[in-house]
Amino acid sequence: QVQLVESGGGLVQPGGSLRLSCATSATIFSTNTMSWYRQGPGKGRELVAVVTPGGITNYGDSVKGRFTIARDNAKNTVNLQMNSLKPEDTAVYYCNARKGSFGSWGQGIQVTVSS
Repeated sequence: QVQLVESGGGLVQPGGSLRLSCATSATIFSTNTMSWYRQGPGKGRELVAVVTPGGITNYGDSVKGRFTIARDNAKNTVNLQMNSLKPEDTAVYYCNARKGSFGSWGQGIQVTVSS
């Protein structure tokens, strides 16, 4: 069973910042492509950001230039730094680990952007 432990969500004002973290085992961290997805109210799940084991990153169009995904190799953790947050970023954010056709999800963490 793959464990993905998410942390760092909460309530923030528009224009503010939050950092999400996803911790997992060393084996999963070093061999899996790690991603963050989100699902807003009444919306489908969408890709936010992805980082490969080699450090190649990609982002959803709506977050490019505002969000940064990065691996912390010392802690087996993937961080998502979210800046210039907008109300439309409000969603449950999910960590995902994938290797080939096998993928696992975290439990999800709420991010609310509101004044």
